[in-house]
Amino acid sequence: MTHAHITTWVVALILFFVALSLQKSGKAKGAKIVHMVLRLFYLLIIGTGIWMLTSISNIDMMYVLKSLVGIWVIAALEMVLVRTGKGKKTGILWAQLGISLVLVIYLGLRLPLGFYPFM
Repeated sequence: MTHAHITTWVVALILFFVALSLQKSGKAKGAKIVHMVLRLFYLLIIGTGIWMLTSISNIDMMYVLKSLVGIWVIAALEMVLVRTGKGKKTGILWAQLGISLVLVIYLGLRLPLGFYPFM
């Protein structure tokens, strides 16, 4: 299940940058379609995350923290896309996205359910 979760995250990040580039190039219809597909991947990310969380016999508080930071990443991705589409400033949101993404990747690699580069 870990591989499915990581795959949905990678595809979602690719879709995010595709939607962002379509918005900036002025192709609103294509950007809307990609944005809706990206929202579907948000649901898949949350679903696989819940599935992984419920498969653990002893849920540590760090897993709950990682889940909350993961929701923060999804929220930051969505806010950047929406505010970019409206033509508003997104500097603070990009900073939030960077911080939350680094934190969730670190927690995901640090916890025993993921890969083991830090152990």
